[in-house]
Amino acid sequence: MNAFREDSVLLVVDVQERLLAAMASPDRLQDRVARLAKGAAALKLPIVISEQVPEKLGPTPAAILEAAPDAIRLSKKHFSCLRDPRMAETLAGLRRHTIWLAGIEAHVCIYQTARDLLAAGYRVEAIEDAITSRALEDRRVGLERIRILGGGLMSVEMALFDALDAAEGEDFQAIRRIVK
Repeated sequence: MNAFREDSVLLVVDVQERLLAAMASPDRLQDRVARLAKGAAALKLPIVISEQVPEKLGPTPAAILEAAPDAIRLSKKHFSCLRDPRMAETLAGLRRHTIWLAGIEAHVCIYQTARDLLAAGYRVEAIEDAITSRALEDRRVGLERIRILGGGLMSVEMALFDALDAAEGEDFQAIRRIVK
């Protein structure tokens, strides 16, 4: 099996109804995150979903939850997911070291989570087309800062196909259908 796949976890950060409505291109983001989650689920990657103060900002949209029915959902108050002890313990317990980051906002929760993950020794792949902010300039700066700190940038398709070994078999067919 593919080493990248065996070592990866998808972390969807704070894609919640009230936050999503204020973002640049909310429909596109929700579609990209749902496709990524569906692909990660098809590849049997662990999926963790964070929700920032969900009693105020609402839940993760149904389309994303349906794409990842076995995801671990955790609420948080800190901007960085890793500052929440339950999240840190959950990620450590998965014993995987590559974190695919998707969600909102690029310059706040995504950036701070990436910064702390990198400092803790994780490999971070920010899934660029599944990350946004309210302002596109903030998105650009957040992603650039992640890159400067040593994180990688990938697209949804790039990550999903990188987790495959070849253009054959059931997993390839599943991913092909998801990205079309």
